[in-house]
Amino acid sequence: MSTAAYRRFVALGDSFTEGVGDPDPARPNGLRGWADRVAEVLAARADEAGHDFGYANLAIRGRKLHGILDEQLAPALALEPDVVTVYAGANDILRPRVDLDAMVARYDEAIGRLAATGARVLVFTAFDPGGSAIYRAVRGRFALYNELVRAAADHHGAGIVDFWRLREYRDWGFWDEDRMHMGPAGHLRMATEVLAVLGVAHDLPPATPRAVVAPDARQRLRENAAWTRESALPWVHRRLTGRSSGDGLAPRYPTLGRPVSPGGA
Repeated sequence: MSTAAYRRFVALGDSFTEGVGDPDPARPNGLRGWADRVAEVLAARADEAGHDFGYANLAIRGRKLHGILDEQLAPALALEPDVVTVYAGANDILRPRVDLDAMVARYDEAIGRLAATGARVLVFTAFDPGGSAIYRAVRGRFALYNELVRAAADHHGAGIVDFWRLREYRDWGFWDEDRMHMGPAGHLRMATEVLAVLGVAHDLPPATPRAVVAPDARQRLRENAAWTRESALPWVHRRLTGRSSGDGLAPRYPTLGRPVSPGGA
């Protein structure tokens, strides 16, 4: 494990990094998420080394790659982080049409700007939907996106958090009931993976997925109908009307500060 103590952690992205699916009413937007958990550990390591520590989370749900970079890259650079995470592109991949080469070319340029500051930069691959009926049609897009992101990371010496290879995420118990965002166990597991890539020791507990009982055929139909009504159709409606779930939201932590003290894992 690394003995380095990071002092300024900045996280960029969309709902994945904002923490959607991991509720905590004591925190901004009522969320905790993997990035907060990572910040809490990094703050503890900085305390042990006698350093100040600051954490900013600029992520806003619903943002596509260009929106993330247009809105968050310059503020992130101004905060002069020594460790920065960025995950962008998932909301683009789910659109009917997307130019992955052009999209990741923009991403590559942004990763290069972050890496040029000397900060430790981490990027993420997209998850592998495997046999999921919901996301099967875009699995090939995810795979191509991942190869392009790996090439960009290699080009700039960025670290990779390889979501694609974390097979436990094929268990819906790691996901929120909306089937679009990680649940608390998924965010905890992601935090441990990020810390592992950084080489930072931690005492976070193992992630335990929520129990998901395999439904019979009738129950599956009811659950799928409820999911379509409560999650899928609102998502489609926002896309058709040009709206976003993040409209009107501000970043949870726009400036560097101490992470909120955890009330639990």
